[in-house]
Amino acid sequence: MASDDVANLADSLAKTQVDEGELSYKGQGLKLDNAQSAEKMGKEIEEFDGLRALRLEGNTIGVEAAQTIAKALEKKSDLQCCHWSDMFTGRLRAEIPPALVSLGDALIMAGARLKVLDLSDNAFGPDGVKGIEKLLKSTACHTLQEVRLNNCGMGIGGGKILAAALTVCHKESSAIGAPLQLKVFIAGRNRLENDGATALAQAFQLIGSLEEVHMPQNGINHPGVTALATAMQHNPQLRVLNLNDNTFTKRGAIAMAQALKHLRNVQVINFGDCLVRSEGASAIAETLKEGLPILKELNLSFGEITEDAALEVARSVQHKDQFEKLDLNGNSLGEEGCENLREVMENMNMADKLGSLSDDEGEPEEDDDEDEEDDDDDDEDVEEEEEEEEEDEEEEEGEGEEEKSELNQFSTPPSAPRTPDVSSFLSFPSPDKLLRLGAKRSILIQQQVDVSDVSKTVEAFLKISSVYKDDDAEVKSAVLESVDAVLSKAFLASSFQGLSFMSSMLVMLGLLKSEDKLKPVKVVPGHLQCLEHAVKQSYFPREHIAVLNVFMARPNKSLEPCSSARDRLKSTLQKLTPES
Repeated sequence: MASDDVANLADSLAKTQVDEGELSYKGQGLKLDNAQSAEKMGKEIEEFDGLRALRLEGNTIGVEAAQTIAKALEKKSDLQCCHWSDMFTGRLRAEIPPALVSLGDALIMAGARLKVLDLSDNAFGPDGVKGIEKLLKSTACHTLQEVRLNNCGMGIGGGKILAAALTVCHKESSAIGAPLQLKVFIAGRNRLENDGATALAQAFQLIGSLEEVHMPQNGINHPGVTALATAMQHNPQLRVLNLNDNTFTKRGAIAMAQALKHLRNVQVINFGDCLVRSEGASAIAETLKEGLPILKELNLSFGEITEDAALEVARSVQHKDQFEKLDLNGNSLGEEGCENLREVMENMNMADKLGSLSDDEGEPEEDDDEDEEDDDDDDEDVEEEEEEEEEDEEEEEGEGEEEKSELNQFSTPPSAPRTPDVSSFLSFPSPDKLLRLGAKRSILIQQQVDVSDVSKTVEAFLKISSVYKDDDAEVKSAVLESVDAVLSKAFLASSFQGLSFMSSMLVMLGLLKSEDKLKPVKVVPGHLQCLEHAVKQSYFPREHIAVLNVFMARPNKSLEPCSSARDRLKSTLQKLTPES
């Protein structure tokens, strides 16, 4: 069968039911702007008997088109699964809430009893959460088992609205004797931060039926982590807990370790990139020795864990019969520490369970004083946040204007964290910290970075570009402006050593071996996407493009996780490289 025939067959299958009761338009790239363009889909929905699942992923639906689809859904009382991720590509953010309201109202009118609501990858912000608030509070969601809102840009305000809606849903469903039994909650990459996470934690504690919680990359620090830890204790069926790429520090890690002592069904723990530190890792190891009997996977990678604590963790999984994988990569073990860890795992006949240690950071050069200082900073942050929250609450009590209330709810939540400084962003970068630097962020960062030091310039570029988001226009613009500010200042300085910059950059990206034993960073797509942007700018020396092109053309494992961004960068470099 020819490849075109295979593609056509796949398209035909995608348009029909995959499972019983499923109507799928997944990945068809339909651009439905108005009622007329959605007429065919509306008719097919109306004529589909026993509709239980509707897949609209990978299309783009405007307000009028959503109204047409909603009209067709008004009599679909059997509908249980709404797979509606990535269905507003290219739409103005203002278009999304009314579209969601129309669809939600139709589900309520139909008397549907949903099990799955997936609106991931729609980047609709807090206003989008407002668009599904009525639906979430309605009887249509009393039966919800899965809420998937990954990469929606909800922010703190959206997190609070979502938490309040789920709380109402649980209370009202409980009042009629059938409490909400939510099992899966997914909300990664949403900039929830401490306040959003804390609000959701309160809802989780009330619900008590969660089996999977995925909240990676949300800028949550130890106050938010501690709130989530408390909530998890009240969800005894929890199997999967993924909080990757938040900032626990030892206080958050210890709180989570204490919470895990109350759970028996956890199978997967992902605390990678969470800065649990050695003391936090030791606390988790202590919990593992006595509990979590069916644990299968533990990820404590990139957490500034030293050898002794890593060995404690390794020994703590010895008697886990179902254990499959331990990830301690990217910590601070040193070569000897890595060998000792491998030896411990081998002596327990678990060598095959240990993941790669290729990105180990080496033994720490400083003592634990820095850790203690960081934790002291955490305490100060919490105190300041609490003071701000009390002040904002007093202001709210004195203001009854609806317009003011909406502004607080959607633009600047009452308990938004204080504005960070540039050094805080560069130490622990996050999209939220960058945005909160304000309109002058690029100038502030430019002033902070010492471009006379090549290594500091490279490090700044990598820190800034690590938070790049292609699907978030505000973050994308902020990152590229900041990159341009730093690199233009560097390359336009007469004393700047451009070749040294390129060498350091290649080393840090893992494309060139270092004579100084520098450790490459964990490459993320943002690094390559920002580099692609930079090479097209007038400040970037043309002679360096050819060098970069040569190294990018070579196969390299460090870039494999970013294959799409790598390929785009290679294509751009090839176009810009003059033919010899």
